[in-house]
Amino acid sequence: MRGRLLAAGGALGAGLVLGSAVPAWAQDGDAAPTVQCQITDERLAELSGLVAVGDRLLAMNDGGEELAVYLLDAACQVIDVQTAAVDPYDPEDMAVAADGTVWLADTGDNDQARATVALLAMRPDGSTGVHRLTYPDGPHDAEALLLAPDGTPYVVTKEVLGASGVYSPTAPLVDGGTVALAKVASVNLTFTGTPGGPVGQAGQLLVTGGAVSGDGRHLALRTYTDAYVWPLTGSDVAGALAAPPVRIPLPDSPQGEAVTFAADGAHLLVASESVPSDLTRVPLSAEVTAGASAPASAVPAFTDLASSGMSPFTSAAIAAVVATLAVWIGGKFRKSP
Repeated sequence: MRGRLLAAGGALGAGLVLGSAVPAWAQDGDAAPTVQCQITDERLAELSGLVAVGDRLLAMNDGGEELAVYLLDAACQVIDVQTAAVDPYDPEDMAVAADGTVWLADTGDNDQARATVALLAMRPDGSTGVHRLTYPDGPHDAEALLLAPDGTPYVVTKEVLGASGVYSPTAPLVDGGTVALAKVASVNLTFTGTPGGPVGQAGQLLVTGGAVSGDGRHLALRTYTDAYVWPLTGSDVAGALAAPPVRIPLPDSPQGEAVTFAADGAHLLVASESVPSDLTRVPLSAEVTAGASAPASAVPAFTDLASSGMSPFTSAAIAAVVATLAVWIGGKFRKSP
């Protein structure tokens, strides 16, 4: 969100070096990032969250006074928008569950003063939900949401010293109620030297977005300058984050916060606040994609929705995503009355 410049001064300490694994496109022979299209719609001037759905995208702004999810085509043009009668505080990231529900992380807290944060649900039937959460150790600013394949949400905080906390609910979410969070993991980042972002060197330490791949095999966190990718087994997000990631330097951008895995499973899609904003395809290295080939029992491709040509998803959970999102976007993604 604009105005999030941090007076870090000399207080930025060194963390445990994550991302010491080989950067992807910096290697000889690896493909470089390419711009797919430019997001030019002024309604997405503070783009913060992305989810790839075939060759289309769901997108959201951070902050703002309304809850809105935009549907973009492969050329980055807005073709629909759904709003909800929910007054958010500072939504920062988004994810889509297997039942087609869009979850928005209303977790921004620049002043670290909120008594609760929230996960906001926009369901395929048009209904909404507000699920409040409390941290066990005081308020945090958080801009990244990881939704495990089993539907468990993980909130990743944005810390100026690079030591981000990973929090998950201790009980099932309650619509209209409050559930406590527990800290289940930590992610410790260090300086990378990658340029970009609005806060200079500090931007290399600040987690600004997260994503889980459509096939459930990988998860990613990004800063203003770099992406970090981990292999994921089942829904063990905390266990995955305990391993060393692969670091991927991202192209220089004004305020990069949005990240999602492309439908082909071989790229990240990233974008920045400000208009116009490049939607950039960042190739994953062979180190990341090794062993990620689909098993023989693949489900039908997602071409009926958007002629995307994406590779078939291969698990029952992802089949559910394909089916529910096809119905939702094809027939139920509509403006709220």
